[in-house]
Amino acid sequence: MKSDICALSANDRESLKKVFSETEKTAVYAALDKKQSGRLRLLAEELVEMLPSLLAFTAGEFWIDCNGKNFELHTTLTPNDSLTSEKRDELLKVSSSGKNAAATGIMAKIRLAATFMLIDYEKNVAEMPATTDFYHDGMGANPYFSISSWSLENYRTKAKDEQGEKWDELEKSIIANIADDVLVGVEGKKVEIIVKKSF
Repeated sequence: MKSDICALSANDRESLKKVFSETEKTAVYAALDKKQSGRLRLLAEELVEMLPSLLAFTAGEFWIDCNGKNFELHTTLTPNDSLTSEKRDELLKVSSSGKNAAATGIMAKIRLAATFMLIDYEKNVAEMPATTDFYHDGMGANPYFSISSWSLENYRTKAKDEQGEKWDELEKSIIANIADDVLVGVEGKKVEIIVKKSF
């Protein structure tokens, strides 16, 4: 089952609220209990929290795919006319300078991965500064995307092996503790964020 698609816009705060209504309708459709519904809503809340900064230069869509008790929360972001080459350069400069590379929290890292891909995926992968190891740690092949994508599960595996600051950050993250995986990838001219959860 695929939920209704919600159009997302930075200028329309109501569009972000529609994400919650679709999440609740999907939970009811799938006959989730109160705890499961609450977890699905928490995942939607975490996703919505990072969207305003991304929607400043993109148009977005949100929907949920549901197959039994397996859920995928999808958000696609398409750069709009406000993402000029000057704006791309400015975003890349801020992202590459290390100001954003030290982003704290897993959601900040997911947002930054989406930003890198929106700016210019091929250029960013080739010229990624060393300070963005969170990005490289999460990269890998994925059947959802025709090119490499960033995956929370890949990042989690590498962080677990190191058992350092990255692992501590994951243990404190709501999305890392509830979601089975989060994927960020490019398909066509869109960046897609997929949050996966099975109950």
